Amino acid sequence: MSSSMENCHVDVQNKLEVVRPATEVYAQEAIEALKAGKVIAVPTDTLYGFACDACSLEAVNRIYEMKGRKHTSPLAICVGDVSQIQHFAVTEYLPHGLLDSLLPGPVTVILRRGESSALEKSLNPGLDSVGVRVPDCNFIRVVARGLGKAVALTSANLSGQPSSLCIKDFENLWNRCAYVYDGGVLPSSRAGSTIVDLTRPGKYKILRPGSAKEETLAILEKHSLVEEAPAI
Repeated sequence: MSSSMENCHVDVQNKLEVVRPATEVYAQEAIEALKAGKVIAVPTDTLYGFACDACSLEAVNRIYEMKGRKHTSPLAICVGDVSQIQHFAVTEYLPHGLLDSLLPGPVTVILRRGESSALEKSLNPGLDSVGVRVPDCNFIRVVARGLGKAVALTSANLSGQPSSLCIKDFENLWNRCAYVYDGGVLPSSRAGSTIVDLTRPGKYKILRPGSAKEETLAILEKHSLVEEAPAI
């Protein structure tokens, strides 16, 4: 851990004006930045991420540009509470209590978007599903609640490069952010969240093992979901 801490040390003089501690004192500032169509960097319960208002096409495009990410790669959304998911995705067909068992936590659930979704059509166009996160991280949840809309969220790194466990890991991208909120070194691997597809009633499919595969599988099986058979 000592070498990790050394690698993540940031010289105070290099922090400029962009870095803030990820505390509730700065949550309103982050909310206002998102409302203004800006991109911010935030800690989560897995990795550092870039976040913006999911309804701002300009901000979403800025994230793709920052990361050098292809527009065919969809962005996940983040909400402050599990109860908010129903506004952006279809949840009625899921077993009772499933989402509350999985979230908040290091899991991305892929759900059907549905015709009544409050998401803008410009977010992940052509896809009838959406990845949803409720990280077990107070700062981003407070910000998402304050925004009152879905937050687009993706890892804070250049596409194809290692994910970030501290703000030093993506220092070359600080100048593309309105603010960088420092939550210290995250006690996680670089595996990211476990991604599970729940778009088919009664079925599940693990799309990425991530950092919580075993715990996620136990919850899915407890709720009587069956693994989707691989395509032949």
